[in-house]
Amino acid sequence: MRSRNINRFKILFILILLPAMLCFAQETDSLAVDSIKAVTTSVVSSDTVKQIVTPKEKKSEKNLIEEIVPDEKVTEKLTDVFSPAKIIWAIIFLTISFFVIKFLIKILSLISEKSARYRLTLKGLIPIVRILAWTASLSIVIIVIFAPPIESLVVVTGSLGIAVGFASQDILKNIFGGIMIIFDRTFQVGDKVAIGEHYGEVLNIGLRSTRIVTADDSVVSVPNGDLISKAVSNSNSGETNCQVVAEIYLPPYIDTAKARDIAIQAAQVSRYVYLNKPIAVIFKNEVHHGKPFLKMRLKAYVLDIRYEFAFMSDMTESTIKELVNNDLVTKEELAGEFKSE
Repeated sequence: MRSRNINRFKILFILILLPAMLCFAQETDSLAVDSIKAVTTSVVSSDTVKQIVTPKEKKSEKNLIEEIVPDEKVTEKLTDVFSPAKIIWAIIFLTISFFVIKFLIKILSLISEKSARYRLTLKGLIPIVRILAWTASLSIVIIVIFAPPIESLVVVTGSLGIAVGFASQDILKNIFGGIMIIFDRTFQVGDKVAIGEHYGEVLNIGLRSTRIVTADDSVVSVPNGDLISKAVSNSNSGETNCQVVAEIYLPPYIDTAKARDIAIQAAQVSRYVYLNKPIAVIFKNEVHHGKPFLKMRLKAYVLDIRYEFAFMSDMTESTIKELVNNDLVTKEELAGEFKSE
């Protein structure tokens, strides 16, 4: 890596030094000829230098530069490639591509919302369709509309690659991070994920950032470069169901067997429950502000991840109501005022 960076600096140094030498040559004839000899002897053979610079011909530095760098041919080629007509056609084609891609994405989104079974699959195709469509559009613009010569395309691509690589390292990091997320499929559009302190449904996976909508309907944008270096928790991993946990704080002397039965029944009768996966109740003894209490965690699966918080609220309300109706807890105890026994 260190040698590669050194080579890059050498290339940049030569690209900056050579134009400066050529500009300085317009003022001093003899110094220009000596400088060009020094540069060309390290690139071409000595016979070639003798053919270019000879005392008999006494060529001016202007003619010498034109023989080494044919500016007229380069300018002519650039004019042919980037003609006004081609630029206009490229703009028209990219504008049409923008609306076509936007229309396709909208159609996929509408179809996915009509089917809960295939929603995550169709939403997962949206980032891939967007990348492939834009790649095809840009390829058509470059290869068909501008149609540059292969050697010019290679030179321009190399020069742009060096310039862009140094100027936009963070942007490229986010772009490659987005591509890695799409093809590695750590998560996809529609999944419920936890990224740092944010938790919500993945709304969009772009080339620069990933957007998630949280429980309070806030949209959070996270750079893709940060996602590939952070731990990401996925609640459903491409499935429409996910586990929901409702936590209820109870007095430590409660009858845990009856409380467990009530909690399981409350989850089973909920309209949001997914019964193909098990329901579990876990008790944990904790101490808070010097007071002991029993934390009951009711774990069940929701039918659709979009009803996650509604299901959590439904289980909590039904469980507390039945615990009070069966005289297992009182309102004071639910408020944290536990009596000692």
